[in-house]
Amino acid sequence: MAKVKGTVLVNTERCKGCELCVEACPTKTLALAKKEVNDRGYHYAYMENPDACIGCAACGIVCPDGCITVYKVKL
Repeated sequence: MAKVKGTVLVNTERCKGCELCVEACPTKTLALAKKEVNDRGYHYAYMENPDACIGCAACGIVCPDGCITVYKVKL
């Protein structure tokens, strides 16, 4: 069976830091940027642990602003 690796792209300018994606991630891949904010003044989500991503897209499904895109690659 092929192993699946995922990656998450976050539109940091649209992200409002609601943290729903962080809570939905089963592998704890995402986190909020603690020290950085976007142009609107929000802490945004980013891939804190990119090697853990399995490409399940749970983060993208729960994002109310549609600012997360998930890609999968079979290894």
